Amino acid sequence: MTDLLALTIPEMLILCGITFVAGVVRGFSGFALSALVMASAIFILPPVALIPICWWLEMSASIIMARGGWREADRGVVMGLVIGSTVGVPFGLALTTSLPVETSKIVALALIVAAAVLQLAKIRIPFLATRAGLYSVGFAAGIATGLASIGGMIVALYVLSQDAPARKMRAALVMFLFIGALTSLITYLFFGVMDQTAALRGLALIPTTLLGVYVGTKMFTVRLEPYYRPFCLGLLVTLATVGLIRTAL
Repeated sequence: MTDLLALTIPEMLILCGITFVAGVVRGFSGFALSALVMASAIFILPPVALIPICWWLEMSASIIMARGGWREADRGVVMGLVIGSTVGVPFGLALTTSLPVETSKIVALALIVAAAVLQLAKIRIPFLATRAGLYSVGFAAGIATGLASIGGMIVALYVLSQDAPARKMRAALVMFLFIGALTSLITYLFFGVMDQTAALRGLALIPTTLLGVYVGTKMFTVRLEPYYRPFCLGLLVTLATVGLIRTAL
C-alpha cells in the first residue's frame, strides 16, 4: 500500500490525523477542509500533489453533507455565487499570467483578513445585501480562485456577512463547495493533475475525513449555533494570516 501511495507509514499516519481534524472543522463550519489540509500537510507533499487529494476529500464530505445543505440553503444565493465565480475564474487565470502569483496571493489574503476583522467588529457593508453584491462577490471569488485558489474563503466571508441563521449560512457553503467540486474535476483532468497516485491517496484518506465530518456535524447543535459565525470568522482570519506569513517567508 505504501508503495502505491508513494508515502511512508509515518507520513500516512500524519495525513490521517490531519484529515480527521480538517473533517471535524468541515463538518461543523461547512468549509475550510482543503485550506487546513494544504496548510498542515505542505511539509509532506507539495501543493500540486495535495490539490487532487483535497478534491476527493471535499467531494466525499460534500456528498455526506449535501442533502441537508440543499434543503436548508438559499438556492438563489448559491447559484448567484456559482455563476459569478464561473465567470470570474478565467479573469483570474489571465491575471496569473501577467502578475506575480505570490504578490496576488498576498493581496487576496490581506483583503480576507481585513474583511473578516470588519465583520467581527460588526461593521456592515450594505452593498453585499444587494443582487449586484451577490454576483460581484461570486465574480471576485472566481478571480481569487484563478489567482490563488482561495475563492472559497471569499464566498465564506460573503455568506457570513448575511443576516441569516447559522444553519442557512452553513448550508450555502456546503452547496457552493459541492457544485464547485463537480466543475473543478474537469480542470484537474485536463491539466493532468488528477493521476492514479493522487486518486489512490485521496481514496485512502476518505475514511478518516468522513469520521471527522461525522464528529463535526454532531457538534453543530442548537446550543453551539450562536458561536458559529465568530468561530468561522476567527478561522478565516487565522488561515489567511498563516497563509500571509507562509507566503512572505
